[in-house]
Amino acid sequence: MNMQQVREIARQYGLASPARSTKLHLIRSIQSTEGNFPCYASALEMECDQLDCLWRRDCFAAAKKMTA
Repeated sequence: MNMQQVREIARQYGLASPARSTKLHLIRSIQSTEGNFPCYASALEMECDQLDCLWRRDCFAAAKKMTA
């Protein structure tokens, strides 16, 4: 999901200053607002039990970049 799409979702939740946030921070804020764990990019072992997560594919890619 690109940053513009993430910002739009953040706006829908009424999150402040989405234009100034990083993708990681913004997605974690969205996850918290939804009542979920703010765990984006934390699947360092490429394992996650949240199979229906909107961020799943991006999460694994971001986590992989963080460990490289």
